[in-house]
Amino acid sequence: MLAITHDLNSNRLLASLPPKNQQRLLDAGDLVELAFSEILAEPGEWIRYVYFPSDSFISLTTSRDERTCLEVGLIGNEGMLGIALVLGVDVSPLHALVQGAGTALRIDAAFFRRELKRSPELEQTLKRYLYVLMQQLAQTSVCTRFHVVEARLARWLLMTQDRAHSDKFHITHAFLAYMLGVRRVGVTKAATSLHNLALISYSRGDITIEDRSGLIEVACDCYTHDKNTYRETMHF
Repeated sequence: MLAITHDLNSNRLLASLPPKNQQRLLDAGDLVELAFSEILAEPGEWIRYVYFPSDSFISLTTSRDERTCLEVGLIGNEGMLGIALVLGVDVSPLHALVQGAGTALRIDAAFFRRELKRSPELEQTLKRYLYVLMQQLAQTSVCTRFHVVEARLARWLLMTQDRAHSDKFHITHAFLAYMLGVRRVGVTKAATSLHNLALISYSRGDITIEDRSGLIEVACDCYTHDKNTYRETMHF
């Protein structure tokens, strides 16, 4: 229980809930280790569990076919996976891939649906988070269409740093290209530019954020927009 309680305090969405809701979710949940590249959901599949990440984070992606994919959302300890249940929808709309290994509180979807019905406070809080996630999805669409790769990469690195809770993380250029929906050469060029500005360093997939303030200046305003939306909507 001590480990699970610590995990609760690490997830901002869970920690914002009234104590009675927190305890019921804790009692029903399991603290699980999520492995890098583990698939948690596929489009059109039934939602079996919801996940509240602690030090793990999850990419939400969509694809046109088997060879093309684009990341449209990123979930860390600010949120949860499985928010479609709040709308009464039992199937996943997107592909969910663990991008940062770590712990999460996993709760059975059937139990979670019952809790939503019995607790207006829980439902209201999660509806606000759903709004935040919808804004993130919309902002990512704008970002992909109108912003250059260098600014998009800077935004993605900042979002990942926020959820990894570390200045260092491992990611290959090939995977970055996959997430951003661009050719690998485009990611390499953008990463080299950020490196030359002394904003990041990288070696064999290990990326270190050297100058966060500088990276924010280079990133498109989508990053600060997402942060402000979360703060203003969730009130914390």
